[in-house]
This record gives sequence, structure tokens and C-alpha cells, in this order.
Amino acid sequence: MTDVSPGYDSLSPQRFPVVVVGAGPAGLTVGNILRAASVDCLVLEAETREFIEQRPRAGVIEEWAVRGLEKRGLARNLLDRAELHTACEFRFGGERYRFAYGELTGSHHFVYPQPLLVRDLVHEYADVRAGRILFGVRDVRLHDVDTDHPAVSYVCPGTGERRVVHCDFIAGCDGARGATRAALPPDRVRVARHSYGIGWLALLAEAPPSADCVLFGCHERGFAGQMPRSPRMTRYYLQCPPGDDPENWPHERVWAELRERLAASGAPPLTEGRLVEKRVLEMHDHVVQPVTHGRLHLAGDAAHLVAPIAAKGMNLALHDAFLLGDALVARLTTGDDGGLAGYGEASARRVWDYQEFSQWLSEVFHGTAAGDPFRAGTTLARLRRLFTSPAAAAAFAEQYLGTAARY
Repeated sequence: MTDVSPGYDSLSPQRFPVVVVGAGPAGLTVGNILRAASVDCLVLEAETREFIEQRPRAGVIEEWAVRGLEKRGLARNLLDRAELHTACEFRFGGERYRFAYGELTGSHHFVYPQPLLVRDLVHEYADVRAGRILFGVRDVRLHDVDTDHPAVSYVCPGTGERRVVHCDFIAGCDGARGATRAALPPDRVRVARHSYGIGWLALLAEAPPSADCVLFGCHERGFAGQMPRSPRMTRYYLQCPPGDDPENWPHERVWAELRERLAASGAPPLTEGRLVEKRVLEMHDHVVQPVTHGRLHLAGDAAHLVAPIAAKGMNLALHDAFLLGDALVARLTTGDDGGLAGYGEASARRVWDYQEFSQWLSEVFHGTAAGDPFRAGTTLARLRRLFTSPAAAAAFAEQYLGTAARY
């Protein structure tokens, strides 16, 4: 299905100050920031509107990111409907250890599934702010990005014809495998990669959460996690071999492993339900540097990928979008190019901090299942320290919530 916002004439010569490729949280936030400043732009998206508004993705949003959305008029539904989480619970050695970071810091997480946020952002951009957006485009290509006159072309889904859009800047928000990332010259880009050598079986269950907070099960059979999504839906994760087949995990095996890995003294039994999603995620990270080439600026997963270990991906995408959207507005409305010049460095500071925390947390989650007595011992030492050292607890809370004063 092709959706075109009102007033968009695909047969007219096309020129926009900014073309945004990709209608995920990063691209839609950039588009909304531009439209709020009366800067015209075009968003190109390969999927349908229905697809992006229903695609299962992350759901944990850090408080600073919500405040950034609120500042830009993009958080009304989120603030009304999101659940607030102020604690998480670690389970190891057959015991439960509640980490009440809200009491410790006064800060919290918002739980609001990404499809709902995308729905809000699309509605605000296309229906309220009259932003141009085209769904279902094919074979997006970038042209002359290292000149002052870049362009983006695509195959129109309605006619099969190739159309060209001229612009001043391109925001690349179409993910790690998208056209904008591929447009970077290989000889001028460095991609730093890290693989954890493990997989996670990602599960979505039609069942209420079995606890009032996120659960982290650190078990010798492998990590297990519970992430509440709504009163009726729960996200679960199970550590598994990389490349495992989801069909190897029937209903009975999934729930048996979850019960064992999340078992703890005094814990209520898990509430089981139908599994509506099963897919294996490879745990790996990468960071692209630089994220700017000429008039092309990457944001979100196009610029960096962080494994879902610490639930940081959507937050980094929003951080990029705030920086890039504000920088583009400044350049196009006042001629101030300081924000664009410093965009890559400003983005990278938080990106690398979150990557380091993800790596640290991975050892906490997976060290007891590594089959190495030394790693198991040091992992348990890290876990115990969280609940015996106020300094360690404060440091963990700062990274978990993303509240450091500077990055």
C-alpha cells in the first residue's frame, strides 16, 4: 500500500530542503522537528504505514528522551499511557534481588512500545504538521552527496517510474542495511564491530507480566529476561546459541526454560500464554565513523547498532534525532552550521558510553553460563557488589538510566 500525505504531487518537479530516508523513531522525530520550524521535508519509507505502526520493537524509553520528545510536542500520548518503571530485579543463586533505582535516584524509565511511538510520530508529522511522506518506495539511491546539490531517487510504487528529489541535506535513518549507510564511500568509513558470540530468543507472549518490573535471570543454563510491555503482553528473552532456529523452541520448551532460569525463592509462578513471536537475535554491536559525508548525515541504526542487552537502541536513535533535527533547523533557518559540524562527535560520546555499558552488562547476564569457573566467579562478584556497595549501585543506576551529566 502507498500512502502519500495531502498536497503531495508525485508528478511535479521535486525539491525539498531535507530528504529523510526511513520512517522509524529517528527519521520521524527529525521530520517533526523540521516541520515544527516550518522547514519543508520529504520522508521516504520502504514499508507501508500499517507495517511500521505494528512492527514489534523496543519499549523502554529513558526519562531524558521522553523529556526531549515532550519539549518538541511529541509525547502527549506517551505521557498519558506509558507505564513508569522504578525498579528491576536480578535473580541469581536461587534468590531475588530488587534494585530500586527510582528510590536511589528519583528517576525512572517509561515503558511504551515502539510501534505506539511510531504511530504517534507518523500522525503528528503527516496528519497534524502536514509533512510529506511516501510509503512503499523501492530502490532508494543517493546522488552527489559530496556536493552542494545532493539528490535522492527512488522507484515510485504506484507507477514503477524512477523519481528524483533534489535537496540540500539528506538524513539517513533507514537502518544498518539501508541505502544511506551503503552510500558512504568504503575507503572513508571505519566500522568498529563487536560480537558477543551468543544469541537471544526474543519472545512475545500474550500473557500479563509475572512481576511488576523487568527481570534479569543470571543462570548457569543461560540468561533469561522479562520485559513488561502492557497489562496483556510481555516480552521474554532466552539466551541461545547464535544462529539457532526458533522452531527448535516449541511452547513447552520455552516455558520450561523460563521457569528454570527465572526461578527464585518466594517468586510467584510465571503466567504463561500463547507465544505470538519467536525470533533469534544475534548479539553484536557496531559503530560507524564518521556518520557524516558531505550533505549526508546518518542517525539511529544507520549510524550505530547496539545489542538489546541494555535496551539502549531506541534511546540512542532519539538522541541522534534531537541533535540532527535541531542542527538542520539552525542551518536552514539562520545559517548556523555549528550543530551540523559537531553532530558526529556529540552523537558518538553517548553512543560509546552506551556500548561500553552494554558490554559490561553482557558479562553480568551471560558470565555464569560461559562454562568458565573464573568468569562465573567474577560475574557473581559483580552482582553481589551491586547490592552491597552504594557507590557501585549509584554508578550502575546512572548508566542504566542514562543520566550522566556529560557524555
